[in-house]
This record gives sequence, structure tokens and C-alpha cells, in this order.
Amino acid sequence: MGDKAHTHPGAAGRATAADHPASVRNVVLVGHSGSGKTTLVEALALTAGAVNRAGRVEDGGCVSDYDDMEHRQQRSVQLSLVPVAWDGIKINLLDTPGYADFVGELRAGLRAADAALFVVSASDGVDGSTRMLWEECAAVGMPRAIVITHLEAARADFEEMTRICAEAFGGDDPDAVLPLYLPLHGPPAPDGHAPVTGLVGLLSRKLFDYASGERVASEPGEAELPQLDEARSMLIEGIISESEDETLMERYLGGEQVDVKTLVEDLERAVARGVFFPVLAAAPAAEGARQGLGTVELLELITRGFPTPLERAAPRVTTPDGTGRELRMCDPKESLVAEVVKTSSDPYVGRISMVRVFSGTLRADQTVHVSGHGMTDRGHEDHDVDERIGALSTPFGKQQRPVTHVIAGDLACVAKLTRAETGDTLSAKDDPLLMAPWEMPDPLLPLAIEAHSKPDEDKLSQGLARLVAEDPTMRLEHNQDTHQVVLWCLGEAHADVALERLRSRYGVQVDVVPHRVALRETFAGRAAGRGRHVKQSGGHGQYAICEIEVEPLPGGSGIEFVDKVVGGAVPRQFIPSVEKGVRAQAAKGVAAGHPLIDVRITLLDGKAHSVDSSDAAFQTAGALALREAAAEARIHLLEPVAEVSVLVGDDYVGAVMSDLSGRRGKVLGTEQTSGGRTLIRAEVPEIEIGRYAVDLRSLSHGTARFDRRYARHEPMPAQVADRLREEVRVAS
Repeated sequence: MGDKAHTHPGAAGRATAADHPASVRNVVLVGHSGSGKTTLVEALALTAGAVNRAGRVEDGGCVSDYDDMEHRQQRSVQLSLVPVAWDGIKINLLDTPGYADFVGELRAGLRAADAALFVVSASDGVDGSTRMLWEECAAVGMPRAIVITHLEAARADFEEMTRICAEAFGGDDPDAVLPLYLPLHGPPAPDGHAPVTGLVGLLSRKLFDYASGERVASEPGEAELPQLDEARSMLIEGIISESEDETLMERYLGGEQVDVKTLVEDLERAVARGVFFPVLAAAPAAEGARQGLGTVELLELITRGFPTPLERAAPRVTTPDGTGRELRMCDPKESLVAEVVKTSSDPYVGRISMVRVFSGTLRADQTVHVSGHGMTDRGHEDHDVDERIGALSTPFGKQQRPVTHVIAGDLACVAKLTRAETGDTLSAKDDPLLMAPWEMPDPLLPLAIEAHSKPDEDKLSQGLARLVAEDPTMRLEHNQDTHQVVLWCLGEAHADVALERLRSRYGVQVDVVPHRVALRETFAGRAAGRGRHVKQSGGHGQYAICEIEVEPLPGGSGIEFVDKVVGGAVPRQFIPSVEKGVRAQAAKGVAAGHPLIDVRITLLDGKAHSVDSSDAAFQTAGALALREAAAEARIHLLEPVAEVSVLVGDDYVGAVMSDLSGRRGKVLGTEQTSGGRTLIRAEVPEIEIGRYAVDLRSLSHGTARFDRRYARHEPMPAQVADRLREEVRVAS
């Protein structure tokens, strides 16, 4: 790598469709927000000749962050595909958001890619969430490389940042994380900082100067040789230690000179196998320049070191009924299996689905089978439908470039798939298949919304359905207890984007209202009540009297109705009417308007009239009796309690446990896990963790995650219940 001389390829850098899986590279860029991923994508597109100036196409639009919302928020909020061509290879660059709220877009990019570029800022370093993501990629063996950006920062130090990356990502083998190039510094600026103007190739022993705006190769001077030789020896040993030729290390240590071509081939194989992780440097091109520092080297690494789709294991697929199927690895002639990795809406084109073709060939105007299963818990219905796809295209900024077909291993966009949602499988109409959806984090921040006006109310349902179809990390809930429409999001920024999309894309204005948890009521002790419903207003009157006793039951018992009437005081035909009346009143609540649970209601006595008694009269009497019993008793307000599991770095365990205690939580235990993390299990009232997704991220600097599930309802402390009742009284 680094031996070739490259010229500016011009329009040839604009990739469309690939002819064979071997000529495709799918690369996802990951890293924390602000690390420079989008700037790097635009710099690579410029170097490949896909744009006419930094990050711009002919119409002046950006190739990555082209969405108006991204411009307003000044950050990436969605997955973007930027295809470029280099040395006859189509490179699909997948730019992902770095902010934690948009991890769904990140995971979609990981699903679509075959290798990852970890972008690390020299001024910010490696954060905890990036380390966790590296571990996830390591668990599935995804090949990775590291790109250090922001070398122009005042205190940027490439060598120190390389050491930090080796420590953070190397694990038990830090020698597997080594630089392929060393930065070449120009004359110091007035502030003493020497800018990086070029790179020195450790294997090629050549100097690549970018000071003129284009890459110029030359031989290194005497001043660079000592540092070059030391770093070169470390790199060679690192490559040889991962070589498939087990005799190479012994020969090298015995003094044999290893051919550079052999080293490069071993390096490429080690990178593709995911056992060696090269470190490179990159910077955007200066105004008027045609190549950014390190961009040629990166494109070389991607085309020569990263794996082709042919090297990725075939996906596990089944028929819609669950029967397993075997597929050949990435074969354009096999049965069609493609997956929708992203869904978006265009005001002029309609729904656009970005798909990764894993097997077979997808053709324009083809009728495909669309399968979506396994997301019913997030408001998505299972579906199996046949649809005729619209036009096929490759995106480039706001432009869509038409293509006739997409082969296995490639990515493209499909227009007007009306039923397809993110995570769905596209397959042949006569051979329907299904891929299991990828793992997504649970959205745990509730956003309760109401339509702003009557016209908005008419459009709200359709707007929400489209929103959750696009974003599988968002869950839609119509809460039957609180009668609220709740969007469950990953964080505040995720919620803001959802509201903005509802307004700008679907024309729906909503109001955010306080989220309510489903409270309950129960009796604290025994109580008796008498319901008397006697009215005479001409004609048939209404006459019903009943006497009941109410007693509490253990949690989870529900409502139990017992008939102990003797002597026919309440005629048999009206006893079900009393039960219906008390159950209806229990559902409405007896104190604060929350459903009554876990009580036994016993009908003891009553009176009836031969003419004026009726079903309706005894229903009313039963409800009155329950209300009277409640007026004489102490009523407990019950709150839902959640079982919470928090996975957090050991450094933050104390702070998290203290915070849980402050939320009236009960810590049940802790468990040490791998990677220096601890699993904390606790029970916490749900009313106390409405914003826990936001607060935990702040408390742990974005390194912790949690899940929750309903455990039970239990009595709320008296002072908390009184405060809640007062808030309700003031609000009403």
C-alpha cells in the first residue's frame, strides 16, 4: 500500500452499479459526534473525483449531510450512502451519526457494511461508547481500521493518539494496532504548532507530500530515517505476527529480509480477516486543493485491504414459516435476498428504501416479496406482501442516479415500496425468504403527544405510522390506561427529530404533554358500603338497594366478586347487575380516578321492588355502594414498579447506585461482567425513571445502558401520593 501514483480520476469517481461482488467494498464510518466522519466522507469523495469541490456536487449540495434538518442541527441524524469509485472498485461509504440517540442509524450501517473505519479525533480521544462499539465489531469479527482526524488542532499528537488507540482497541494484543504512515510536519506556525503537510509510508519508505494540494511522492530525507526505521520495524513485526505463514517470524528474527510485496500481501490478508487494525491519518483538502491529506492512502486501504462482499458469511435466512434455507455466499445468480437498511420519505418521490443485496440480483420494475416479522412489540405489524418496486438508483447527496439492476454485495435505493419498512426482507415472489431483524436498543424515553388541532388529529395516525416504519428504534404506544399516545425514543435529540419530521415531512403539528404512568388504587383495609338508588318520577320508578363489604387482596388478584345474599333479598337475576355496576365503578376508580384492583367485593344484602327494580337500577346501586365504602376507608395509591438492569463501567458504579437510591430504588444486587463493567439490578418506581435514559447517559458519560420491564404495582408512600393528588388538584 502506498506505492502507486494516483491522478485525479474526474467523473470516473462517480460510482453507479457494480458488475461483480469482487469489485465492491462496503465501508461504514463510525465514531463519536464531532470526530469528523462526514468531513472525511466528503474528502474521500473529492479525492475520488466524485465531487467538484469539498463535499459538493454540481448543484452545490453536500454529499453526506444534505438533509435540511441536519443543516439546522449542525450534526448527522441519519445514515447516508455515498458511493465513489477508485481503481475500478465501487466503494459504498456509509456515514453514520455519532450521537448516541441515533444508534439505530449506526446499527443499520453496520448491518449493510463489511468493514468499519473508526474515526478518532486527535483533540478529543477515544470515548467509552466508541470502545463499546469496537467490542461489538470484534465479537462478530468485522474488519476495522482507525483514522485519526483533527491533526490541525493545537495539541494534536498523532503518536500519542496512536498509543491511546492501541491501549483502547488492542486488548491483549496492542501490537495489532499500528500506524502504516507517520505524519510529516511543516514549519511551525506562530503559535508553535507545526502543521501536518504529508505522510511517510512505513512499508514503501516513501514520502507523500500534500502541501501543494495534490499528493507528490518523493524519497525521505536523512532527518526522517531514524524515526521511520524504528516505526517500520514495529509494523513489520506486527504484520508478521499475524501472518498465515508461521515460519515468517522465525526467518525474520533470523535476519532474513522480508520482501515488501510479501509484507503488503500479509497486511492486506490480516486486515481483511479482522486480526490487524492499521492506523492512518486524514485531513480535508484545503480550499482549491484536489486531495486531502491521507485520503489516497485510505482509498488504497479500502480497495486493497478491506474484504469484498464475497468474504462475508452468507446470511441466515428462513422461509416466512421459519424453515431454514442455505444460500451460497453472495452469488448474483442465487435466490434474491435483500434487506431494507433504511427508509426515508421524499416529498416528490415518496418512500425511498435503501437496500443491501445479500444474494441474487435486484432489477428495476421487478415484483418482489416483502416480509416483515419480529417487530410487533414496537408498533409494527407482521406482513407478507408482494410489491412491484419502482425505479432503482444510487444516491449521491440529493441526487438519485438511475440503475437497471443491483447485484449481490451492492447497495442501492428503491422507490415506492409502500409496505416495506426498515429491517424488512425483499425476496423473489416465487421463493419468499426472511432474514432475522438485527438487534436494536429499546427506546426508553417516553414522549407523550397530542394533536395541536382538529386537522392535525386527522393526519396524526398516518404520520406516526410512517415515522415508526422509517425508524425501528422508535416505538409507538396507545396506552389504554392513561389514554395517551406515546412515542418511545432513545433520547431528547431523537425526540426532537421525531417532532421535526412530523411537522416538516408529514405536516402534523403536535403538542408535547406530561407523560403519565398507569397508577392504580386499592383498599388499605375492610370497609362496608350501602348503595341506595330509589327514584319515582311518574311511570315506572327505579328501586335498588344493596349492601357490600370490601376487603384487600394480595397483589395481582384483580377484582373478586362474591355473592352471599340469603333469602332472596336481591333477586337472582339482579346479582349480575350489581357485579357489573361495581366492576364498572372499579374501572373508573374510587378516589383519584385510577382503576381499583386487588379487592374482594362481597354482596351481603339488599332490597328490591317487584315493579320498579331493574338491571340498570342495581348497576347504579352497586356503583354507589362501592363509592360509599371508599369514602369510609383508607385508599392506597399504587404505582408501577420496574425491574431495572444497568450495565455500567466500574468507574461509575457508585454514582449509579447512589442515583438509583435517590429515585426510591432498591438495589437487588450487582454482577461483574467482562470489559470492566458491572451489571446492577434494581427495582425502581416507574414514575421516577421517566427521564432515566437521559440522566443515565449524563451520569456515565454515555457509557452505560439499561433495560426495564414491569414488575408489579405497589403502594406509593403517603407523602408522594399526597403530593401527586395536590398536583392533580391544582392542574384541574
